[in-house]
Amino acid sequence: MGATARLGLARRARTRTRLTDPWRIQVTQPARRDFKRLDPPVQRRVLAALREFAADPSSGQLVKLRGTDEHRLRVGDWRVRVRLAPDEQTVYVLRVLPRGRAYDR
Repeated sequence: MGATARLGLARRARTRTRLTDPWRIQVTQPARRDFKRLDPPVQRRVLAALREFAADPSSGQLVKLRGTDEHRLRVGDWRVRVRLAPDEQTVYVLRVLPRGRAYDR
């Protein structure tokens, strides 16, 4: 078996099958306001990233923020601040901000 064939098998073995239902996405009013201010291409990218995460939460795209129960999802130069509710299987979108302002309090 050649190296290429072994790589193909390894890739297939790593693919994940979804075992759970997708999580619901709830958008807060401040996040809705932030979203309306985005350019249409950025809006589409943010929506695509949120839907991808909701479909497979174990994909490892989120980073926990220190000192809070919030997480962030990186979408290019934009950061989507979210709060997870695992018992409800819901992602609450708190804010959609540019990288420089995403972590200010």
